Amino acid sequence: MDDVETGLARVDGDVAGVAWCPVLAIAAAVGVAHLVVATRYGWHRDEFYYVAAGRHLAWGYVDQPPLTPLLARLAASQAHGVLPLRLVAISTQVATIVVAALVARELGGRRFAQALTAGCIGGAAVFVGASLFLGTTPTDQLFWVLIIWSTLRALRLRTSGAWVVMGCAAGLGLENKHTVFVLLVGIVVGLAIRRREAVTGRGPWIAGVIAFCVWVPNLWWDARHHWVTLDMAKVLSRHQGGVGGAIGQLPLLLFVFPGPLIVFLWIRGARWAGPRSEGSANSWLLVTAAVVVGAVTAAGGKPYYSAPMLVPLFALGAVATERHFRPGDRGRRRAGVLVVASAMIAPLVALPFYPPSVATALRPLAKDPMETYGWPDIARQISHAVTTHPDVTAVYVSNYGEAGALATYGRSYGLKVKVVAGQNAYRDWGPPPGTPTDVLAAGEFTQSFLERSWTHVEPIAKLTLPDSLENEETANNATIFRCQGPKGSWAHLWPQLTYLS
Repeated sequence: MDDVETGLARVDGDVAGVAWCPVLAIAAAVGVAHLVVATRYGWHRDEFYYVAAGRHLAWGYVDQPPLTPLLARLAASQAHGVLPLRLVAISTQVATIVVAALVARELGGRRFAQALTAGCIGGAAVFVGASLFLGTTPTDQLFWVLIIWSTLRALRLRTSGAWVVMGCAAGLGLENKHTVFVLLVGIVVGLAIRRREAVTGRGPWIAGVIAFCVWVPNLWWDARHHWVTLDMAKVLSRHQGGVGGAIGQLPLLLFVFPGPLIVFLWIRGARWAGPRSEGSANSWLLVTAAVVVGAVTAAGGKPYYSAPMLVPLFALGAVATERHFRPGDRGRRRAGVLVVASAMIAPLVALPFYPPSVATALRPLAKDPMETYGWPDIARQISHAVTTHPDVTAVYVSNYGEAGALATYGRSYGLKVKVVAGQNAYRDWGPPPGTPTDVLAAGEFTQSFLERSWTHVEPIAKLTLPDSLENEETANNATIFRCQGPKGSWAHLWPQLTYLS
């Protein structure tokens, strides 16, 4: 029997042809599902931030490298509001589905395995939900899958040119999100343990040099800013609950994010690629996955950071299913039915197909849809408060969502004063000149926090949404305060008005 039948890794010879028809059909169906509701609610708070960052172009920011902000700036320069940003996000999801099928192909998968893998990515909540809006997560997922595919391809072709592709993908991925570094470490460890011969040639070194050279501008920016991204990572880890919180959320990564109906498939893939199993030549991927999940957990990172490692596991499971069951067998049919069911359920939970009242009820399962709702209302309430207090000289808001909403909608509500925020990269963009003599502070502030900078702080009104709808602002009792009697100039107070979160 040749390696097509035994399930060994494809290190030479040809792979099966790409199953373009089913794979593209699945990708198109997922794209259409996203497009149907792409602009139903509105901007996500993070999209406001990425656009603002893109308008302050730099080689880095406190919480991310520059690639996604650059994409957001380019998309926002087009007409039609938030739609161009959503088209970029949807395109990354569609591309991730296609490349995932190519991962299955590199693992020896034929038509059924490629289509099944594509269906898994189209039906896994962690991929569907991430592409609801443009952010670093959907682009990061695409780069992870590109890196895994290009690594498999380089192992098969064993040419320096193939490793160049991998190095370019890794370098661009590092310019998008630093979590790619964890993946690269995992790949090196996995290959060193299970495929040592693969790391002794010059190809991986070529890839490493290319990736490092592409990453250097962002590294230089970070070094000049005292490695502030590490400070940001520590803050996020504390918010997550540290290592204990990350461990407690591992069940989300293992059983919820993949989609409960198709968990069996990645488990089948992990078993099939085990050291003593039929697909053992691919066991380096299991080592990589273990290193990635372990490193993210030890750092107190969020569980979705390592979710793209589900792609090769799903692909392995799809290949195992294709090998173990003949066409028409019950095993294939059952796997296909469960993948289709998951692909129908995940968008209904993760995307805004429902009225806002239903999306509010579903916030414990999926918060992001309601984070795209209500920003015009928030902007209107803050702008109205300014117009009723004509002596106000500036609005100080608690987060980049509120700042973005006012930048986008404030003028239409008559807002003319300066809007100031101190969260994350807004801190580096600096305070306005002068003294904050009469300021409205709006957002998720406590009165005691504001009283550190002003002698008189008076709550004016709560920020609300109609019909008791809920997003982060209303859930956290966001309030408008009037602040008078500053304890210094903007420049003097700025260090205590800024924060990472």
